[in-house]
Amino acid sequence: MGSAFPAELRRARKPRTLPPLDVLAVVAAGGALGSLLRYGAYLTWPGPFSTFLVNVIGCVAIGVLMFVITELVTAHRLVRPFLGVGVLGGFTTFSTYVADAVHLVAGGQPAFALVYLAGTVLSCLLAVAVGLLAARSAARAFGRG
Repeated sequence: MGSAFPAELRRARKPRTLPPLDVLAVVAAGGALGSLLRYGAYLTWPGPFSTFLVNVIGCVAIGVLMFVITELVTAHRLVRPFLGVGVLGGFTTFSTYVADAVHLVAGGQPAFALVYLAGTVLSCLLAVAVGLLAARSAARAFGRG
C-alpha cells in the first residue's frame, strides 16, 4: 500500500524533537499557576458562569499579552511559553466548557447549552480583540505605540 503523500513531501519531513527542557519547565510551572487560579475562580463562582468568566478574562489577557510581547517590548524567549501557554493556557478551560454544556443538556437545558457553547466562543474571540485593541490604545496614550 502506497503513501498518500508524494515522495517529495515524504522526504522533506524532519524528525520531531522535543522543545528544550527550560521551555517545558516554564510551561509546566505556568500551567500549574494558571490551573490554581482557575480553581480559585471555580470555588468563588461554581458552575458554567465561572467557566465562561475565566475563559473571557483569559482571552482578554491573551490579547494584551500578544500585543505587549510582539509589538511593544522585546520579551525573553520564555515569556510567551510561561504566560501564554502555561499560565493562560492553564487558566482558560475549553474542556470544562464542553463538560458544562454536556451537564446542561443532561439537566434538560439543551437550548441553554447551545447558547452557552456559541456565546462562549464568540465572547472569547471578541475578548482577544478587545484585549489587543485596549493594550494598543493604552500604549498610544502613554506614547509607547
